[in-house]
Amino acid sequence: MKPIREIKDLVPGRLPSNLLEAAQPVVLRGLVSHWPAVREARRSDRAAVDYLHACWRGAPVAIMTGPPEIDGRIFYNDDFTGMNFGRADAPLPALMEELLKLAEVERPPCYYVGSTTVDTCLPAFRADNDLDLSPLGTPGSGGNHVAPEALASVWLGNRSRIAPHYDLPDNIACIAAGHRRFTLFPPDQLANLYVGPIDFTPAGQPVSLVDLKHPDFERFPRFAQALEQAQVAELGPGDAIYIPSMWWHQVEALDAFNVLINYWWRQSPAHMDPPLFALMLALLTMRDLPAPQREAWRGIFDHYVFNADAATAAHIPEHARHALAPLTAEGAGHLRGHLIQRLRQR
Repeated sequence: MKPIREIKDLVPGRLPSNLLEAAQPVVLRGLVSHWPAVREARRSDRAAVDYLHACWRGAPVAIMTGPPEIDGRIFYNDDFTGMNFGRADAPLPALMEELLKLAEVERPPCYYVGSTTVDTCLPAFRADNDLDLSPLGTPGSGGNHVAPEALASVWLGNRSRIAPHYDLPDNIACIAAGHRRFTLFPPDQLANLYVGPIDFTPAGQPVSLVDLKHPDFERFPRFAQALEQAQVAELGPGDAIYIPSMWWHQVEALDAFNVLINYWWRQSPAHMDPPLFALMLALLTMRDLPAPQREAWRGIFDHYVFNADAATAAHIPEHARHALAPLTAEGAGHLRGHLIQRLRQR
């Protein structure tokens, strides 16, 4: 493993204008060091809890809970018939008080709040703790940067390990309290990560079945190759990391009390559906075809999707291109309706 590239001496709250151009992860030391929440977390866990309590407005949070035996690993159970954790809803202040009580317990149960919208859970938080994404323009756009529409989420709990997974959106994760270790793998390491089911997952995204803390190289021999390409960094309060779309990442919360705020945004139009839908349809319709037919379909996908350009449908009158026309919100709606109708006919 090698360290993730870092940018230091940043102006707090100001993002580098070329952040997206390399499509590589980067650690942004001190990016949110000016947040009041970070200042309180540096004082003590109690101060951080009191600050967050003042930002809370009564909405319960969904909590993943696991016994001490899982060692913080949010994952499947031993025979893959379910998960090794349960779920519960609770007021955030009660959860945080419980985390403070468990801080001195040697092997505490795991409590994990993931991907909870900040504006719902902590509506007063972003008034003084937020990130201006306006420098994140389209690569090559020069100085005309447009702020993406980002979803801000909070992740909170005690020590936890979230298995390597990818996200479709780009991501900036900001550490508000505690420390976290990020281990990232490039998208081309898919075959070496031994990914589990795509339709039965711990938290929505497919995950690697390898335990990075105790890797079983006899069962997962190619994982050694993935580790050669891995990048790792440990972040503390005030630091942030940019994780590009489709990069696999494991996130470990290292302290008895941890808070992370992340910003997700997509560089594609909102009317585009997740590509995972296409993968599931391909499994349903193409994977088990005879090999010559699969090769024929590979060529069709290359022609219409992966190598598509202005010439692909240039021979068709513009008004008659239908699904081959540039995708708009209206066109996406028509395609979606057509697919739903065809699936219902099966």
